[in-house]
Amino acid sequence: MGPFGERGQVTAISYHDTVNDLQGRVWSDQGPFARPAWFRLLEESGLHPFIAVVREGDEAMALPLHRRGGRLEALTNWYAFDWRPLRTANADDDALLPALARALLQQTHRLDLAKLPEEDGWLPRLEAAFGAAGWFIIRQPCDTNHILPVASRSYQKYLDTRPGPLRTTLKRKAKKVEAVVVAQFHPADWEAYEAIYASSWKPAEGDPALLRRFAEAESAAGRYRFALARHQGEPVAAQFWTVDGATAYIHKLAHRDSAAALSPGTTLTAALMQRVIDVDQVEQVDFGTGDDRYKRDWMEAQRTRWHLTCLRPTDPRNWPAIARHLLRTLVSRNAAG
Repeated sequence: MGPFGERGQVTAISYHDTVNDLQGRVWSDQGPFARPAWFRLLEESGLHPFIAVVREGDEAMALPLHRRGGRLEALTNWYAFDWRPLRTANADDDALLPALARALLQQTHRLDLAKLPEEDGWLPRLEAAFGAAGWFIIRQPCDTNHILPVASRSYQKYLDTRPGPLRTTLKRKAKKVEAVVVAQFHPADWEAYEAIYASSWKPAEGDPALLRRFAEAESAAGRYRFALARHQGEPVAAQFWTVDGATAYIHKLAHRDSAAALSPGTTLTAALMQRVIDVDQVEQVDFGTGDDRYKRDWMEAQRTRWHLTCLRPTDPRNWPAIARHLLRTLVSRNAAG
């Protein structure tokens, strides 16, 4: 227990090795990848959490982390679009986050935070707090996030702005497959998706059991959207989306290599776009990470996801990385000047 008790001061910092210890508080909803339920899925998949929690009265903030090779990293995986700390509704970020940054100096020599969003302020807050606590900070872009601001358009008005080749493909190919969109998880649909994915161009699924549990949980919460395309009765393409608040998230999509000439993925994306824009009335569609060229046909804006490397400068293990970064910075400044 810390020595502080007044408003704006930290009352307690604790560390936990299971997400279950986060129960008992109401954490603010920040999307699919910043909920205890998501971090619990990661724990169940084999990751070993190290969760740093700071409390001030009834309010709290938590950094869901895990240990890897002697360092601490954000508790995340390849399915997540971003990573954020957890916080209660009225948490004083300006007091709680710096307290965690100072305390973690005693827990590790290096902390890596990946997939950080900038648009909601978490990147600058984390960078400022850890820098002020005495960490040496290296900030680097790590991924690209493509999004569509719907801007109150109907699906038809949105479609009218798509590239000509995309609209031509839809006109020529849409009737060649039957597309069905559902809002509830059905095991037979998911088995069809897994079979399609296995016969697609994509690499082996990273953790299919975790992905299925996530889909089932999103269905139970009413956020699930799934589309399946059939050609002559055979499933040839599938997509898994969720609608979370005012945002639709595109999680997974695949089509059979043998059905590529039918463009079933294009037809399914259009069907789901129509659903989330006209029926769910979302304000934004998030196509996740990865700078795939086809995403630009559907999306209209992009955002950078950032990686913060926080190094304890007094630890000799970090000196080579610090020296390399300072040298690169010096070379870059000289080249620019």
